[in-house]
Parts: sequence; C-alpha cells; structure tokens
Amino acid sequence: MTGLLSLSGLIDRLNTLIGKLSMWLVLLTTLISAGNAIVRKAFDISSNGLLEIQWYLFAAVFMLGAGYGFLKNSHVRIDFISSRLSARTRNWIDVGGIVLVLFPLCILLILLSWPFFMSAFNSGEMSQNAGGLIRWPAYLLIPVGFALLALQGVSELIKRLAFLRGQLDDPIGGDHAKSDDQLAAERLEKELLDKLQSGKA
Repeated sequence: MTGLLSLSGLIDRLNTLIGKLSMWLVLLTTLISAGNAIVRKAFDISSNGLLEIQWYLFAAVFMLGAGYGFLKNSHVRIDFISSRLSARTRNWIDVGGIVLVLFPLCILLILLSWPFFMSAFNSGEMSQNAGGLIRWPAYLLIPVGFALLALQGVSELIKRLAFLRGQLDDPIGGDHAKSDDQLAAERLEKELLDKLQSGKA
C-alpha cells in the first residue's frame, strides 16, 4: 500500500499543477474577452480567431481542471445524507462510485473522443468562420481532461482503500477534505462570531 500511496501523491501533485495552471487560464480568457470587446467597440475591428480562443480557453479550464476539482473535493455531495453516514460507509460509497461510474464513464468518453480528435488532426480541420482556428486542440481537451479525471479517480480510490484498511485518515472528512474557499469562509465566520461575542462582553 505504501507504493500505491506514493503513486496517489504523484497523481495529486500532477493534477494540482495542472489545476493551478488552468486557474490562470480564467484570467487569460477574461483579458482576451475584454480586449476583444474594447477593440470591437473602439475601432470596429473584430476577430473570429480571438472569439474562438475564448471558448477554447474556457473549455480548457473545465476539462483540465476536473481532476483538480475531484482532488479538492469540490464536486457536489448531498451533505444532509452523507453527514448522517459513518466515515466507513461514505468511503465505501465513494469506492463504488469511482469503480462503477467514474472509471467506465471516463474510459467510454476517452474512447469516443479520441477518433474525433484524430480525424480533425489528420484532416487539419479548421473553423468554418473566416479567420477561425484549427479545431483539433479543442477536441484534444476532451480525452486529456477525462484521462486526468480518471487518474485522479485512481488516486482517490487508493486513498479510500487505505482509509478502509486503517492506514490513512478519512480522505472525505475533516478540514483536509474541505476546499480552500470552505476553510476561508469558516475562518471568517469564526472571526466574526468572536468579534460579536467580545463586543457583547
């Protein structure tokens, strides 16, 4: 299990790096969008290439960031149900979900999207819009994104099984499973309550 946990840590670091890089794509998308709007309004100049790169980057944020989202436990959970379950039950449910839903879905979408990408790559498919971009980079995001998500699934499965064997703390419970935003919100709430209580005193 030690070797598997090392593999899990490696996958986590990979998706953390890619996830943090994809965050910068949000800023880049915003700057391109704002610049495109300003140039269009001020100089009556428009570029289909700049319009299309916006949705390429937008797609990249979501596809490349999916694994990082899984790592940070930022996907939707039905908290009012999961909070009533024991830690072992929650982890067994996750094991089942990863093996029976996540892996088959990722494999299916990789297998379906790869020929789509290869066809566009081999043909040099271009946008039908004048001045548009080549299409294959956008198509490549689909298999790459689902491959990163599947890899993170491997890491999360290892962590769930390690917990069930008593070799790791609960990966979906406690502060380490909360997103940075959740932790920041809880800190602010605590500070506010402390100030209110000290004011009453």
